[in-house]
Amino acid sequence: MDLAISGRRAIVCGGSKGLGKASAISLGREGAEIWIAARSQGPLDEAAGEIAAETGATVHTVAGDVTTEQGRAAIIAACPEPDILVTNPGVRQVPADFRTMSRADWDGWLEAHFFSSLELIRAVVPGMCERKFGRIVNMSVSFIKFPQVNFAASHAARLALSGAIAAMVREIIGDNVTINTVCPGLFDTEALHTNLHNHARRGNTTYEAIVEDRIRTCPAGRIADPSECGDLVAYLCSAQSGFMTGQNIVNDGGVYQGLF
Repeated sequence: MDLAISGRRAIVCGGSKGLGKASAISLGREGAEIWIAARSQGPLDEAAGEIAAETGATVHTVAGDVTTEQGRAAIIAACPEPDILVTNPGVRQVPADFRTMSRADWDGWLEAHFFSSLELIRAVVPGMCERKFGRIVNMSVSFIKFPQVNFAASHAARLALSGAIAAMVREIIGDNVTINTVCPGLFDTEALHTNLHNHARRGNTTYEAIVEDRIRTCPAGRIADPSECGDLVAYLCSAQSGFMTGQNIVNDGGVYQGLF
């Protein structure tokens, strides 16, 4: 299936590793020109080389922290007229007691998982509407569908973003601009490994026992390859997906049991 995005310009935040990198690879295979953004130049250069070698795509790098105004400005300056934007703050969620978190702690999560993506969306949407094509995919987590204990702050920020997107999409789909959210579950990434090691430490058990438990409770019976998320992102960026917008798409091997 030709996704008809060859030659499109794509910004992929958090593109040096994990699901961001997987998204960049899938978009590169479809012929998109890629700008990957992350905090550190070294991993960016390494990822850009891998993506270019694997896909033949032209890959640019932008070193900057997307959770800061300066970082976002650097990304837009590098690619001022993107056709595709994958928002991904690259900030791993960690547990915290809502009773002891400071207001600054809550503000920090909102900056990372709400404002960073919202400000990028606001920056690129006007141009996309003028050019009559735009695909924006927000990288979230499956847990926004069934929030977990001790993750109130990060879940709240991600839910706020999905709510804002739902309110905005009807104003722009008439210009062939869509915004959808991907909600991944267990994917074989460095972030997941770190989280599971931390779960094991807090639960006074082993990493292997935690992995076994997670696989046991996943109906698919496995942890997914990042490409299975990257390919979904690429489809949501395709020319053919212009009728789908404002959706929060769970990609978790059947863990989430709700209908909506």
